[in-house]
Amino acid sequence: MDKDDYKRQLHGLQIGLAALQRQLIAQERRLLVIFEGRDAAGKDGVIKRIVEHQSPRETRVVALGKPTERDRSSWYFQRWVQHLPAGGEFVLFNRSWYNRAGVEQVMGYCSQTEYARFLTDVAPFERLLTDEGIIVLKYYLDISRPEQAARLEDRRINPLKQWKISPVDAVALEKFDAYTEARDAMLAATGDAIPWRVVRADSKHHARLNVIRDILASVPSEGLPEPIDPADPAVLRLWNPGDRPEDFLAS
Repeated sequence: MDKDDYKRQLHGLQIGLAALQRQLIAQERRLLVIFEGRDAAGKDGVIKRIVEHQSPRETRVVALGKPTERDRSSWYFQRWVQHLPAGGEFVLFNRSWYNRAGVEQVMGYCSQTEYARFLTDVAPFERLLTDEGIIVLKYYLDISRPEQAARLEDRRINPLKQWKISPVDAVALEKFDAYTEARDAMLAATGDAIPWRVVRADSKHHARLNVIRDILASVPSEGLPEPIDPADPAVLRLWNPGDRPEDFLAS
């Protein structure tokens, strides 16, 4: 994508986000957007462009670290509940309770009993959120093996990105197939209460623009400054449990 065209489109979409936020605040609605995906899939970049011109008072990005001993002895969902949006707030989770279906499952950080319990409990938990009136959108960003390798190498050599390096990065490529299997199981088992939106994110620019378009199209709002085109189905699509991941996502 031409860089000038990307900036022009992004600017228009960010104006739409500002208008959406005015509506959320005025009507005291609550919006939660969850981002999951492979390591280096671009979650940070998408979130940065979403919040860049949002009100810092009503916008929060939540990226929790490793669970503490207290967290480990608490109800699994408890550490995220305290960060849910209040009236008028827009909250973005950079990873979420779906850690259990992804990195914890692949890296052996949880037991199979805990993993199975999560798959059973997550739909009722998410129905509680939507029944309470919270608007919840879930995005999974996926990238190919070569693109992930290139981005992880860039993290390693770029001094401005080295804060992103984690022990999990070291085995991301080695366990690429295991993450694919975990992704497929998660998408099939956890989309009943709140459907997944899956994003082909090898192109960062296309991923960012289409996620923002989808947010604006998915959250009812009046007074947007201009009509918003729907997300490109070649980049972002609503996922159904019966869909075949290999037809759209990396494998």
